[in-house]
Amino acid sequence: MGIYTALLLVAVVLLICIGSSRLSYRLGVPVLFLFIVLGMIFGSDGVFGLPFDNYQLTEQVCSVALVFIMFYGGFGTSWKEARPVAAQAILLASLGVVLTAGITALFCFGVLGLSVYESLLIGSVISSTDAASVFSILRSKKLSLKHGLASLLELESGSNDPTSYMLTAIVLAAMGGRGQKNVPLQLLSQVLFGLAVGALVAVLATAVLSRVSFEQKGLHTTFLVAVALGCYALAQLLGGNGYLAVYVAGIVLGNSRILHKVELVHFFDGITWLAQVLIFFVLGLLAFPSQIPALLGTAVAITAFLSLVARPAATLAILSWFKVPLRQQFFVSMAGIRGAASIVFAVMAMNAGVPMRLDIFHIVFCVALFSVAVQGTLLPVLARKLGLVGDQEGGGVWKTFTDYQDQEKVQLIELPVVQGDFWCGKAVRDLGLPPELLITMIVRGEETVIPKGGTVIAGGDLLVLGGLGRAQMQALLAQCCSDPQKK
Repeated sequence: MGIYTALLLVAVVLLICIGSSRLSYRLGVPVLFLFIVLGMIFGSDGVFGLPFDNYQLTEQVCSVALVFIMFYGGFGTSWKEARPVAAQAILLASLGVVLTAGITALFCFGVLGLSVYESLLIGSVISSTDAASVFSILRSKKLSLKHGLASLLELESGSNDPTSYMLTAIVLAAMGGRGQKNVPLQLLSQVLFGLAVGALVAVLATAVLSRVSFEQKGLHTTFLVAVALGCYALAQLLGGNGYLAVYVAGIVLGNSRILHKVELVHFFDGITWLAQVLIFFVLGLLAFPSQIPALLGTAVAITAFLSLVARPAATLAILSWFKVPLRQQFFVSMAGIRGAASIVFAVMAMNAGVPMRLDIFHIVFCVALFSVAVQGTLLPVLARKLGLVGDQEGGGVWKTFTDYQDQEKVQLIELPVVQGDFWCGKAVRDLGLPPELLITMIVRGEETVIPKGGTVIAGGDLLVLGGLGRAQMQALLAQCCSDPQKK
């Protein structure tokens, strides 16, 4: 396939994915399900028959795509709203994952008759909920959930991958005869280094973005792309979990006062959608539908047990300690959607080179497909049936995500200009005003001037400046000119 043919194919696939998003709203099916089905249609066994079976490339591509999904998931989470449910989310993301993996493994071994290691591997791979699916479904369906449930689900799905990853790595090491020493210590290092790197990188990035205004606005987005990729890579190199690191970095940055936040969220919203298209399409492309019928019974049984027994049992064991009503516990258990993360861990298992009788990739692929299709479709309906959906102003899902326009009202200050003043005789572009402070209008005698970069300020002008908060504006003015008379 030539380069131009490949580019044309990519363009066609993206356009089809965009068109399918409208179809998903009409059918009530999550758009991610349609993306993965499209991948199957284009794949080796599909209508177009594109040959693709590279597990290693798939793991690398999906890992990079998940970096941006995790980063934007954190960037859009309001810590103020999430703090009350943080303890519940952290326990679900750690102990809950271990319980889910163990219960599912017992089912695979005792009921399905799989080997011990294969049972443990399946339980580990599908034990975490999928951040990409949870973020996408909650936000695209605009579910205004009560009782902090949106925050709980987002925090859990954004932080439970390290536990599932470590469980998978431990089982793969045991299957390869390598063993795994100091398992608790390794899990602890994954979490601690992930948290530390994410927080440190975010604090440094926040300091840069809150003080430096790049010459071109596009450089702010480029800077954050570098931050997300660097944060992931650094955490991995130090033995931490990269996904946890970028998620933490996203939370810190998204809840900090940084310049050009509106532009940043628009950019990462687009990048995240592109990453979701890429990851689900590539995973669908890798699948061979002809191999699914032989595994369908096993996959359906695992999906049903995971959704109806293992996940609810783990949820009940943890949330009951917090006196969470059963209705809310039931909803949280049903919202444990499996998706891209589980399939990526299955791809990692395929790349590990350990002996397996079972086609774990296609089994986990089917589990994730059923989970996204069934649970993702029923989630909005279930929320309404349980009376857990409030109005948009009632502290629901839109309060979970950072309001990127900031909460303070814009303040206006009138500043008269006299001859010999700091401002007098200077063009607007030469004043060196920080981005948070704008000259919105110049009153010049009977004339009102809308300032441009080349507008020269004259003595006798009345400047109308706008910014967020009077105290903040006074501080910014103090930075611009040192003479108290000009402040």
